[in-house]
Amino acid sequence: MGTREEITRAVTAGREAGTRGDPVTVCPYGRESILRTAWIKGYAPAARAREGERAG
Repeated sequence: MGTREEITRAVTAGREAGTRGDPVTVCPYGRESILRTAWIKGYAPAARAREGERAG
C-alpha cells in the first residue's frame, strides 16, 4: 500500500493528466497498485469535466 503522500501525488498526477486530455493509458502504475486506483480517482472527474467543456 502507498503512503498517504504517494497517494496524494498519484491523485494529483491523474487530475493533471485528465485536465490535459491525456489518454487513460498513460497511467504509470501497474494494475495491482493502489496508486493506480488513486491516479484514476483524480483522472476521471478531470477528464469528464474537460469533455463537458468541449461539448458545450
